[in-house]
Amino acid sequence: MQSLFLRFGASGTQRRSLPLRSLRPLHFFLALLPFLGATSGELPPSGTVPGFIALLLVNETPFPGERAWVSEEDTKAGMLAILWVLDSRIDSIPPGYTQAQIASEKCRNIIDVITAGGEKGQCDGFYRDDRGDFVAVPRVHERVDYLVQCSTRGKPGRFARLLDYAADLAAAYEKGGIGEADRFAGIRNVDGVPVTGRAYSWMTDRGSFHPGGNFVRIPDSESGSLGGNRFFTLRKLK
Repeated sequence: MQSLFLRFGASGTQRRSLPLRSLRPLHFFLALLPFLGATSGELPPSGTVPGFIALLLVNETPFPGERAWVSEEDTKAGMLAILWVLDSRIDSIPPGYTQAQIASEKCRNIIDVITAGGEKGQCDGFYRDDRGDFVAVPRVHERVDYLVQCSTRGKPGRFARLLDYAADLAAAYEKGGIGEADRFAGIRNVDGVPVTGRAYSWMTDRGSFHPGGNFVRIPDSESGSLGGNRFFTLRKLK
């Protein structure tokens, strides 16, 4: 059974020290925001677990002006659904399946899921290097860096809100899990085919794209297309 090949992005940020003396209380607080991790449109460093997750969510979903863009809500829903797929590949393997069948190999955590198979593995362009660090190829950094730059132009808007949403999802996941519900958890039947519930794969939403094996396309009637991606559950095994 094939597993899904994912593509996602990475980008780091570097912060500069600021002269804080003589600032008024409000200005002092605003100057501290970058160091508190609360700045709008910033992503955690890609070498951290939340940073790596956030960059995946950003690079795998469309932003304003891109071909698959629909709306801010649609892209956010896509990010959340992708995070649920990754988590399900760790802790919610359905009866009759092995983790290696779904995630390509045995995985202990979300970074293992993302980097499974190496540079050309489960997540194309994302892998562990010879030192064991999780890294991404340059093309991934280029797109996400561009999106971060867009978020700094003018007042914080959709770009900044989407980046913040990805960062917040990733930070919450590292601290304890996913606070928002999995919209696909309760699916039990697709066009007469018994399924396991939950999504276990996603691909660019084109009619001919399918991960193969026992993956079942989640239809539009179940909101199976989100953030430019089509999500797939699994056929229930007897």
